[in-house]
Amino acid sequence: MKRYYIIIAVLLLGATACTKNFEDYNTDNTGVSTGQLKPDFNDVGIYLLQAERSIINFSGGGDPNSYQVQQNLNADLFSGYFMSPNPFNGGLNNTNYFMMTGWNGEAFKVGYLNIMSPISKLRTNRIDTAYPAVWAVAQIIRVAGMSRVTDIYGPIPYSQAGSSKTDLPYDSQEDIYKRFFLELDTATANLQSFINNGDSLPFTFANFDLVYSGNFTKWLQFANSLRLRLAMHIVKADATTAQAQAEKALNPSNGGVITANSGNMNVQLGGSFTNPLVYIDRNWGDTRIGADIACYLNGYNDPRISKYLGMSTDSKITSQYIGIRLGAVTSSNTKDDYLGYSALGSSFSLATPVQIMTAAEVYFLRAEAAVRGWANAGGSAQELYNEGITTSMNQWSATIGSYLSDATSTPAAYVDPKNSANDKEAQSTITIQWDDAASTEVKMERIITQKWIAMFPEGQEAWTEHRRTGYPKLFPVAHNQSSGVVSDAEGVRRLPYPQQEYNTNATELNKGISLLGGVDNAATHMWWDKN
Repeated sequence: MKRYYIIIAVLLLGATACTKNFEDYNTDNTGVSTGQLKPDFNDVGIYLLQAERSIINFSGGGDPNSYQVQQNLNADLFSGYFMSPNPFNGGLNNTNYFMMTGWNGEAFKVGYLNIMSPISKLRTNRIDTAYPAVWAVAQIIRVAGMSRVTDIYGPIPYSQAGSSKTDLPYDSQEDIYKRFFLELDTATANLQSFINNGDSLPFTFANFDLVYSGNFTKWLQFANSLRLRLAMHIVKADATTAQAQAEKALNPSNGGVITANSGNMNVQLGGSFTNPLVYIDRNWGDTRIGADIACYLNGYNDPRISKYLGMSTDSKITSQYIGIRLGAVTSSNTKDDYLGYSALGSSFSLATPVQIMTAAEVYFLRAEAAVRGWANAGGSAQELYNEGITTSMNQWSATIGSYLSDATSTPAAYVDPKNSANDKEAQSTITIQWDDAASTEVKMERIITQKWIAMFPEGQEAWTEHRRTGYPKLFPVAHNQSSGVVSDAEGVRRLPYPQQEYNTNATELNKGISLLGGVDNAATHMWWDKN
């Protein structure tokens, strides 16, 4: 990992003090003025492409450093998917709950500088009125990207971002989610109008679309799937709104949701860009597989294990699928101690598209909707659960065999061949085969556990679902260096706000912390997190 501790002032998109930062950013990024961009419609494309590449950030010319601190050294860890063998900061860092101020502002910065700013530029260029369907895609990208930001921090500036205010106010997370749903209303209405009327554009939108190559029907299905995801996030905080929004998303008259892997929301790389997770794994050796995902896959004899994981190369433990337990790397370790544990599997390459949402995830969301008795789920919980697993197996070209009828396999215990102090018994006994007679809570654990397996390697949504539901059950951190702030039982619930916010927007930030309902630390639960 490169040393990267400077957080750029990015919040006040229209503020006097910070406008110059954003204008410089846009000018430096293109090298030409907006007027010069217009003839080739690059006043649309350059900003939309940047926002697409920044949901999971690889918009810095292929340098994965931003992604590493945007996601890999927080959500990817806390989701149970990954762990770093590198004892950063003398062994005191996010991996053992010593929260790194210099890392934890990156997701905030990326959200405003790389997503909100270019999309604000699209509105300035009047794309919203000139090409409503293209603006709809921009809105969907903004909701997809900024929902991740609020799910990392809690209250954030949103409704007035891009205004001329000097001090940018924070919105409550409840209000932000309501705004997300309204923006998706506008976006889906515009897309349906464009599709149903057989409208066209004066340029080839595929040139500016790294996800669906200009297919607006697939964008509509992703928008509905995103609405379903966000609705389920808030089910414990506002069950009425959650149900209404989920049923709207699932209503076939609204365009449908993702049902096949051909509709997966994957951002294509193109040019010199590389997959940032794979780069960190292959080129830097700064990330390895987490003990949790390895133990679930091993215990279930899961056919996806060889797709997700590489075998260990350490001379003491060759040819095993073994991860590193969160917090196991301390000041007494060197990077080489755990470098030979499982890395990403051979299914991944530097050219692998960046995964945001899959059909399998949507089937599990629908299965949960069915368990809750909501309308429009489109099948029984068992049917949708089985289809979620099957779709995931097909996504990874894994042979499913008798997996769906396995009623005995359970997650494996963790054994650290190098340090028995890290050994830990399995945290769950949940099996694979659907049991319609099981309690609602057992059904939920089964759905979320398989959903978590299927969403790999996208750690942000996996961490959100773990916080929302408590599933899958993960190993507690091996060494907790939070000085009592974060409990072993609960784990990290959010990231603290960036120091730059304290420096430049302190008055409004303090109001935002008040909306959070707790102190600004990693243990405070946000609005939808009721576990």
